[in-house]
Amino acid sequence: MRSSNPVFSSLTKTKSAVNHGFPQAGYNPYGQYVDPRTPQMSRERAMTVDDIISKTGITVGVIIAFAVANFALALVSPGLTMLLTMVGMIGGFITVLISSFSKSYGSPIVTIAYAIFEGLFVGGISLVLSGWMVGGTDAGVLIGQAVVATLGVFVGMLWVYKAGVIRVTPKFTRFLMGALIGVVVLSLANLVGAMFFGFNPLRGDGPMAIIFSLVCIVLAALSFLQDFDAADRLVRSGAPAKMAWGVALGLAVTLVWLYTEILRLLSILRNN
Repeated sequence: MRSSNPVFSSLTKTKSAVNHGFPQAGYNPYGQYVDPRTPQMSRERAMTVDDIISKTGITVGVIIAFAVANFALALVSPGLTMLLTMVGMIGGFITVLISSFSKSYGSPIVTIAYAIFEGLFVGGISLVLSGWMVGGTDAGVLIGQAVVATLGVFVGMLWVYKAGVIRVTPKFTRFLMGALIGVVVLSLANLVGAMFFGFNPLRGDGPMAIIFSLVCIVLAALSFLQDFDAADRLVRSGAPAKMAWGVALGLAVTLVWLYTEILRLLSILRNN
């Protein structure tokens, strides 16, 4: 099953490539991965849920550390903080592309690089959206609320997935993919309108901006279901342990998107 998350989609394709067109790889009684395509059979431990938890924890920890560092840097040099925020945004986008379309599936270097870039971006965007840059007295409270809400949505969707309340089916995947493409198209159109015509309805402070943020939050939450399903499939299919770094990257992408959208919505509601 394809995933709307580009990182998980690439991991799924990699696993499929192993199982089609070649003698079947598998695991010996000691849990070592055996690949008969190589002259000397490669042996690697199968990925477990604990691998996913530890690698995701490391990835999120790096994001938080660099977000706090960039946030604190604004006390000394706001201009440098904004520069690093742009570097983080561009660098994070590039690392996701590298993970999605190259052979760097499950690379710890790519995942940690993404975490560093995205940490810089999260720290800077938190400054802007919370209003700290313009003297917002409740900036810290707003950021705290966004963090708690993000964790709450993550835990809630994990329960929804485990309980089978919403099942990840091909129809669900097609719906989510179409909705995400629609959001991307609308965001690009809004960006062009803001840059050239001063028209910014989806990212301003009006009703349309609130509705658009709510839609993005719902889609990010639903994306977790696909992320969990893709990770579950990789574990059950016996993917190599190193793939846990790719799973961590995919989850981090959704977490960062959800956090920024929640913080954006809280900022809009405060200003209205």
